[in-house]
Amino acid sequence: MPGFAPRNTRQIIRQQRRQIDELETQVADLTRQLAERDARIARLEQQVAALTAQVARLSKNSTNSSKPPSSDIVKPPPLPGKKGRRRLGGQPGHAQHLRPPFLPDQIDHVVDHVLERCPVCGTPVRRMKRPARIVQQAELEPMPIRISEHHCWAFWCSHCQSIHYAPLPAEVRQAGLLGPRLTALGAYLKGVCHVSFSTIRKFCRDVLGLRISRGQLAKIIYKASRAMQPAYEQLAADLPGQRRLNVDETGHKHNGQGHWTWCFRAELYTLFKIDCSRGHEVLVQMLGSEFAGVLGCDYFSAYRTYMRDFGVTVQFCLAHLIRDVKFLAELPDRVTAAYGQRVLKSLRRLFGVIHRRQRMEEPSFQRALERARDAVLKVGKRAPARIEAQHLAERFRKHGEAYFRFITTPDIEPTNNLAEQAIRFVVMDRHVTQGTRSQRGQRWAERIWTAIATCTQQQRSVFEYLYQTISAYFAGQPTPSLMPAGP
Repeated sequence: MPGFAPRNTRQIIRQQRRQIDELETQVADLTRQLAERDARIARLEQQVAALTAQVARLSKNSTNSSKPPSSDIVKPPPLPGKKGRRRLGGQPGHAQHLRPPFLPDQIDHVVDHVLERCPVCGTPVRRMKRPARIVQQAELEPMPIRISEHHCWAFWCSHCQSIHYAPLPAEVRQAGLLGPRLTALGAYLKGVCHVSFSTIRKFCRDVLGLRISRGQLAKIIYKASRAMQPAYEQLAADLPGQRRLNVDETGHKHNGQGHWTWCFRAELYTLFKIDCSRGHEVLVQMLGSEFAGVLGCDYFSAYRTYMRDFGVTVQFCLAHLIRDVKFLAELPDRVTAAYGQRVLKSLRRLFGVIHRRQRMEEPSFQRALERARDAVLKVGKRAPARIEAQHLAERFRKHGEAYFRFITTPDIEPTNNLAEQAIRFVVMDRHVTQGTRSQRGQRWAERIWTAIATCTQQQRSVFEYLYQTISAYFAGQPTPSLMPAGP
């Protein structure tokens, strides 16, 4: 009949529709599976990127971060072209260094060795006029200490009808068991040599023949600390008036709690301050809110806050910046690494100018230095859309000029190495002594570290300073100053 398809045609159409429906269902399933796979791939890529960044952070060492060399569990491979380990002993071409001989007034005893007969044939010999061969030898005395006994005799006063004892001299009464030189020796062993009380006791017993208790040792350390207090306070009062300062901080343990040791390195003295805070409040306390000098420091937030709140002129450490740039240049992300390489290249050009300083006139050198600085800032601010790169670029935008203050300000170091070198001794002491346990201990640590670092800067004997300071304290006289002597 017209308008009606045969039965088999209708069956074919229904079958094809079912096949089309099945295909559409399969396409929908495949589309969903592809979407899920794409989402999974995206998640895995994010995880890989996060793990790669984590591996890069864990791979930081002393060459691409602010970590000290001692933190390198596995030392980084040597640089290309660098020679291996050198031989032990004196190196070829190295000038010989000999200890200067003792002066004649330092010689306590002279022994002449003579010959009566030839040691080979037995013939009598005569003495020649040529100078003798001299061998000097220092030796420890069997009893290296002198024991003094002070007798305060009793006297009867018929007028007062009472007994009076002759008074001890002030320095003897204040010193007690140990005189000023032995007290200085105890302070030297404890502060400079990082020696424990138990080891000092053994040294006094076995070498000096003196038995002493831990309590007595604690007393002499307290006396030495009190003796150094005026000199320490004098340096602290002078600190805000310094024209330039390098500042750094490191961890400190106090009764198991985290504290911080701050190091203030001036031109001719160094002062240490232990505080429970690592914030900018310590800077305000020590330097005040009107510090007019230049502060050399790293990029830690406390220094940035102090700089922002009080308008302080800062020279951020260029060595820290270079290590941060090296870290970016070693990241697996090619775009970020390329940005880091560009910044490193511009920094190398800057140091190339610095290394040519002796061959350039001062005006030409200054202009070349400023052009190299501008090039570094220009490259550093043009960062790709990557998180690590943008963080560094933001640093260049906000504080780029503070990294190159040394170019326009005379006598300013581009790095903070001075403070880092001064604080290295404190880190060593922390590893040996495990920190402090009392306020007295904190004050002692601040003062002895200050005396050691300052005497080293001024090329003074630490022991001699301790002896003079303790002697003056026992005698009630003014304390020797740690301030640098005038010209």
